[in-house]
Amino acid sequence: MKSIHFIAIGGAVMHQLALALYRDGVRVTGSDDAIHDPARTALLQTGILPSEVGWFPEKITIGLDAVVLGMHAKEDNPELQRARELQIPVYSFPEYVYEVAKNKLRVAIAGSHGKTTITSMIMHVLQKAGKPFDYLVGAKLEGFAQSVQLSDAPVMLLEGDEYPASVLEKRPKIFFYHPQITLLSGIAWDHINVFPTYENYVSQFQTYLQNLDAGTTLVYNADDSEVVRVVADSGSYLKMIPYSMPQYRYEDGKALLTTTSGTEIPLAVFGRHNLLNLMGAKAICETLGVSAEAFYEAIQDFGGAAKRLEKAFETNQIIAFRDFAHAPSKLKATLDAVREAYPNRRLIALFELHTYSSLSKDFLDQYAGSMDAADDALVYFSSHALQLKRLASLLPETVHAGFGRPDLAVIDQVEALRQQVTQLVAQSAEPVCLLLMSSGTFEGTDWKTLLTESV
Repeated sequence: MKSIHFIAIGGAVMHQLALALYRDGVRVTGSDDAIHDPARTALLQTGILPSEVGWFPEKITIGLDAVVLGMHAKEDNPELQRARELQIPVYSFPEYVYEVAKNKLRVAIAGSHGKTTITSMIMHVLQKAGKPFDYLVGAKLEGFAQSVQLSDAPVMLLEGDEYPASVLEKRPKIFFYHPQITLLSGIAWDHINVFPTYENYVSQFQTYLQNLDAGTTLVYNADDSEVVRVVADSGSYLKMIPYSMPQYRYEDGKALLTTTSGTEIPLAVFGRHNLLNLMGAKAICETLGVSAEAFYEAIQDFGGAAKRLEKAFETNQIIAFRDFAHAPSKLKATLDAVREAYPNRRLIALFELHTYSSLSKDFLDQYAGSMDAADDALVYFSSHALQLKRLASLLPETVHAGFGRPDLAVIDQVEALRQQVTQLVAQSAEPVCLLLMSSGTFEGTDWKTLLTESV
């Protein structure tokens, strides 16, 4: 039996890989300096939750086959130092994923946005088509018990990521999957803490394409001018399959997609970005042997991945959606999608500055125009989030200037945010569409309870 130790086992995807290996018969141990739900409960239920938090070099013994190092761990981590002393192989998360998937057909979904949704769409269709596959995806998806699965399936579907692999291996995770089939969804600057300039960020995708083996299939978004430029410069030797926006229309808030055969099918998701994502997923599924007809039949009841235009609640007055949107391009795409689908509702949009990039004053001007589709636009940030990321304090007027919208409300106290949103909803003479955009939780605000009890 193999024995693997995880340094920083409590990470969102790290603990999922640990659980997948455990289910596959591997002896799994781990450590972390903090483990929160859902990781804590999941690890506890399988019996591999560390008995106490902290780092314990005595857990690193000569009997280990490998150590998997999470991005959260620092270079002076005592368990990492011990593993090096004992010359135990140390892998970053993506390096170990490749180790377990190197004999499979690997399909990697890359790009600045849409990765989770496209990966989830492909998973949904492959499952309905009865095709066995393993997967790694960054969100919870209905019909799948976990976000990482390992088995003897011949295919592994991988949501790629341009963020660094670990403190030892600072190249993007996506570099380590070496796929035979890949997709590039879009390019828009993100992760300013790692990629300080736009050119530096774009170069990661150029390098990614340049390092793919000749004959690799590249599915790419032909509607994204930057993707087209990068593909022409760095991927011309690959087998290229472009995709673009399909024809569609709305009827009573539901998107109707025109298929390649000319018929219309209803979808459970909406928004131009999701319809574009759908065409990317279709191209990948076809390369894996799923016919266009089977794809269209299967995709109709795809309801989306968690926190990707996910319906939070609905009342007679309010329909609320939550979305993971945090980068400028994602913010604009999400707002435009809701505006297009619900043209007769008052659109109240809330955005929480929560990521390193969004809280950086040097990045704020990238958000100019991103919230223009809303009737009422509110941006919230907390001093606590700034402290956690060790960033300089922000002034509301700095945020206001960055977004370039004169009537934007910028709020740095959560109670004031709750009061203002409640007031906006109560005073609206029209039905409301409330859009909650954050990679956080607005300080744990229960919007459904707040708005249904007070409005």
